[in-house]
Amino acid sequence: MTTTLPDEATRPAGPPLRGETMLPDDTARLRVAVAFVREHDSATLLPLLLPGLRGPELESLAPHCRFAHAGLLLFPTDPQDLRRQLADCGLAVDTPSQPSVVVRERLARRHRRDLAELDVRILRPRVQGPAGERRAVEVFALTVPEHSDLEAIAAHERARGHEAHLALELEHPDPLVLRGLCAVLARHGARPDGGGYNPHEDGTVLYFTTPAAGACGYRRLELYTPGDHRDALDDHLCPDPQERPDAGRPAETLLRLLTGAWTTQALAAFARLGLPDAMDPYAATSTRELARRTATRPENLATLLRYLTMLDVVAEDAEDAEEEESFRLTQLGALLRADSPDTMRPLALMYAGPFYRSFAALDHTVRTGQPAFDHLFGENHFDHFARDPELADLFDRSMAASSRMFQPLPAHPVITTAARASTPRTVVDVAGGNGELLGRILTAHPGLRGTLLERPHAVEAARRSLDAAGCGARCDYRSGDFADVPHGGDVYVLSRILHDWDDDRCREILRHCARAMPAHADLLVIERLLPADGSPSLATAWDLHMMCNVGGRERRGEHYARLLADAGLELLDHTPLPLEAYVLHARKAR
Repeated sequence: MTTTLPDEATRPAGPPLRGETMLPDDTARLRVAVAFVREHDSATLLPLLLPGLRGPELESLAPHCRFAHAGLLLFPTDPQDLRRQLADCGLAVDTPSQPSVVVRERLARRHRRDLAELDVRILRPRVQGPAGERRAVEVFALTVPEHSDLEAIAAHERARGHEAHLALELEHPDPLVLRGLCAVLARHGARPDGGGYNPHEDGTVLYFTTPAAGACGYRRLELYTPGDHRDALDDHLCPDPQERPDAGRPAETLLRLLTGAWTTQALAAFARLGLPDAMDPYAATSTRELARRTATRPENLATLLRYLTMLDVVAEDAEDAEEEESFRLTQLGALLRADSPDTMRPLALMYAGPFYRSFAALDHTVRTGQPAFDHLFGENHFDHFARDPELADLFDRSMAASSRMFQPLPAHPVITTAARASTPRTVVDVAGGNGELLGRILTAHPGLRGTLLERPHAVEAARRSLDAAGCGARCDYRSGDFADVPHGGDVYVLSRILHDWDDDRCREILRHCARAMPAHADLLVIERLLPADGSPSLATAWDLHMMCNVGGRERRGEHYARLLADAGLELLDHTPLPLEAYVLHARKAR
């Protein structure tokens, strides 16, 4: 989606929602929004937003747009808390959710936080209007665990109501009507406040800030129309044609997409040369000094750094630009430091290495159905990596580089229930890699024991990792394949395993787990889920990656439910994790 947002640091936040200062919690705020949606239609809503809009002008405007939803940002402590809030307000607790890219980016920018820290979901539970119309409350949910450092963000956002808005939708996508609506809104004091076109749903959205004198307390208005109306969007975002960027034009857009391979290799070169470790995130360093530290040529290094500046991986020091180019490391670039606790350096090296080479043969996979990796290297990637200890180690570390998706898992109810049991319970991590996930669980819950099943070379790496984390004494290690899943555990974990395989192999893996599980045991499956509505998702990109490199695939939630059922297991629920992952909770079917 092409999205342009205003500078929110300078935008007036507007008054809180009606009675917000008297509301004790998010449930009450949600209840107010639900009531507002049930009580109003376009004819009653527009005069509240735009004082002075009345009479014939209102009568001609209202029929062209319908009141679609009211939006607000909530801060549940966990997914169960959000479901409770929905239930308390009479909303469907099983409403599907998906990542909210725009609000996540707005929060990260407003509070200067890493995007990875903010797991924002969007869901639209249905609400009926005064005449039974189908409407919704658009809920943005940022999970804020108790006593976390995100509580300050929640307090600020509750007080300011930045994301609270109302939405109108054009009944018929007529460009002339859209421009007329924009003109009327501007004439009555509404100001452009960003917008964008979403090619995945073929819809255009325009945002406005409404006058402070409005009577309903909402200060932001969303105007949505089906179809591609980027000419009207250009006028909305930048009225002066001479000042409009060319980035939205098809040829330029395609050219930027075609050069994506350059980005992959530039990031990997940045990491391989040790530049992230040689740079300071707080003070700029001259190109000449960086070249000395990394044994590179200053002129060529400057070219690389200027390119990385466009990606926000490094930032140029404008004050020294006239004398000598100087650069500092950004928060994004710091993720490529070797010593960062959340380093993604191994991923950069892996994606620019063997996986980069195999993607060059993607057309072979599409044509034949065979993984490009196998075609290129003559064997599957598991066997290929196992033959090369250095490459195997890089792969294990690249998998651990995505470990931030595991951060909420130790607090999952299945894990916490096992930890509170009167007798020690065992967590079995099937194909658990280097033990990153199991280590997090055992560290968070000293009363739990662990068992890790892996190939021999990975077992030794896991043993070293868990010993270093101080929980190796509570862990057993088993060398073997999926047929060797240990019996008698209490919680079984399959983390990013099933997407490596076709459906038949997945059923076989799940049956091995089901046979090993006692009647009371729980199974947690961690995977990305393909969105049911085709919205943009990391899972869609990984679906292509799995097809090309391992012959696997990503799946929708209902697909996993069928695979589990075929193995005698029942999917009970699924809850979101960071990096657009999910944890699926299953048990033996009754």
